[in-house]
Amino acid sequence: MRAEDLDDFDRAILRALMRDGRMTNAELAERVHLSPSACLRRVRALEECGVISGYVMILDAARAGLSGSAFVFVTLEQQGRAMLDAFEREALRRPEITECHLLAGQADYLLRVVFRDSRDFERIHTDILTQMPGVSRVQSTLPLRTVKATTDLPI
Repeated sequence: MRAEDLDDFDRAILRALMRDGRMTNAELAERVHLSPSACLRRVRALEECGVISGYVMILDAARAGLSGSAFVFVTLEQQGRAMLDAFEREALRRPEITECHLLAGQADYLLRVVFRDSRDFERIHTDILTQMPGVSRVQSTLPLRTVKATTDLPI
């Protein structure tokens, strides 16, 4: 299924589930004006074709003890496939790294890192980020305030 194959009911289902993935099928069906069986068939079809790739719980990072986050630009010594693969394998292993994006531009990667406090961030910087395979430069930016953070997509 492609984006252009989605109809108004599919989009309504997706918008509702992006806001509350825990609602029951009966609640969802009522919200999108479908019968429960028709709604469930559509949800299963969206899951099977990969439009819905999973369901997660979103934690409040500060209340979970991770009051800080940083965006980290990483430049590698070289951009060969083996170096990129080694770096990415290590990034996937590290729970402190919540996002890792390969970039086109000056830096090779943009990471989002979460931490408890400045001492914890120093540990992550010194013991993890600078020790990852192929790293030649690390530049961190600390956000002052989050204005918008959403998992909703504009469908």
